Amino acid sequence: MTFRAAVLQMRSVNREYESNIKTIIKYMSDAKQNGADILLLPECFITGYDLTIDNASAITENDLAPLCEKAKELRIGLVATALTKGKSNPQNSAFVISKDGKILMKYAKVHTCDFADEKVLESGTEFKVCVFDGVKIGIMICYDREYPESARVLMLKGAEIILVPNDCGSMRPRLQALSTRAYENMCGVAMANPNGENAGNSCAYSPICWDRNGECVDNTLLLADAGTEGLFYADFDMDAIRAYRESEMMGNTFRKVKAYAQLLNDEIQYPFDRKVIGV
Repeated sequence: MTFRAAVLQMRSVNREYESNIKTIIKYMSDAKQNGADILLLPECFITGYDLTIDNASAITENDLAPLCEKAKELRIGLVATALTKGKSNPQNSAFVISKDGKILMKYAKVHTCDFADEKVLESGTEFKVCVFDGVKIGIMICYDREYPESARVLMLKGAEIILVPNDCGSMRPRLQALSTRAYENMCGVAMANPNGENAGNSCAYSPICWDRNGECVDNTLLLADAGTEGLFYADFDMDAIRAYRESEMMGNTFRKVKAYAQLLNDEIQYPFDRKVIGV
């Protein structure tokens, strides 16, 4: 079984909701023609990554109706991204829409960038996994992927493929980190990032890092350049990935959980206490 992810590398237009939805529908059609199972968008594509949006201007699930209808018509899935209404402030969200047009999951970004403009957002409180067309999918959004705990929790919840809507630059270390997330959790990973100078580099990585003879293999399935706008594709061999997950020693095989209690300690000490050092 091959799971084909279409990855859109493109920047949407802030506040142009209807225009951005038309763009998504166009690329859903293109992705379907090229045999994709799901289309992955960059971060906040419907609304644009415009953090001046107030809660009243953010979207709701009802605004996804045209995309759900198109998904059902084309029989293609979608990871739709937007600033959405929260309790009092907007959330940075991703929706997994099935091939029959149903919203399988809404995920709100847990690791909002509280050191920057995203401090105005309402953070999500949990990482989530859903079953899409027989594949267990988890979502991380941009800054989430900087924390190994994000992908680890998704793996522990059963994720086989982790999809990452993204919008940032300085990609080289972040690409290395995503490859590592795939390796250490034995999960496939794909990321969509807008194109641009010092940006782009949408990518996908297989968890398979060595073959049956123990020889190292390149786990890169996709690595776009910085500037090209459009669709890229990543094919995940789910039969091979599942066989690999059943036999190799990463993921949740030999973890020593009793030694990890400090991970739940929320005390922040020097040099990481930004209030202490004046940041």
